[in-house]
Amino acid sequence: MTRRALVAGNWKMNLDRERATALARGILEGSSGDGAEIAVFPPFVYLDAVGRVLESSPIAWGGQNMHFATSGAFTGEISGPMLTDLGARYVIVGHSERRHVFGESAELVGRKVAAAFEAGLVPVLCVGETIEQRRAGETRQVVFDQLAQGVAGITPEQAEKLVVAYEPVWAIGTGETATPEQAQEVHADLRGWLTERYSRETAARIRIQYGGSVKPSNAAELLAQDDIDGALVGGASLEVESFLAIVAAAR
Repeated sequence: MTRRALVAGNWKMNLDRERATALARGILEGSSGDGAEIAVFPPFVYLDAVGRVLESSPIAWGGQNMHFATSGAFTGEISGPMLTDLGARYVIVGHSERRHVFGESAELVGRKVAAAFEAGLVPVLCVGETIEQRRAGETRQVVFDQLAQGVAGITPEQAEKLVVAYEPVWAIGTGETATPEQAQEVHADLRGWLTERYSRETAARIRIQYGGSVKPSNAAELLAQDDIDGALVGGASLEVESFLAIVAAAR
């Protein structure tokens, strides 16, 4: 089965309104409309402005995080229905910074994945190991556990729409990158786990992105691997030229 690559730009806590809308406009004007699917993840406060720029275009937008509840006394949080109200299609769940900086547990991430589907969003479920875990030979154990808890509350039908992002924690924002062979090995392991959990057909439909210091200089080699179905891009997504170069590499 041919899976359409998804190249997603995670803008994190960067930019201001003017720069965010200019970046969205530049990506829209520079994209060809064919090849990889494109999605951007602005800071929450700029979602509406970016959505207006991208409205009626093939480029999707989404939230960088969400709460599992639809509403309630959760000061500072954003719900799935709030994201869909702004036209969001995707939401990033379980990013390594949420897990390791903000202490989100794998069980909490799983609740968010289920809530995302309930809200009509497609979750981008992030999994990945630290450098200590990799050195200890625990990569497969760590990512399998994160994946298992992440999908614990969803149906096989929902799983087919899921996006998984493998992001080795040791390669995020460090300039270090897993070699294409290292990345492919983990992606193949993840697809194998999904095959055992669901079926070969379901696993073949699930897109597995790579995220970890993806740049124009390494994108083509990474994205040429059989089980790498796009990229979750951090710093390189903040400039039109570098982000579109990664999109082009995904063709």
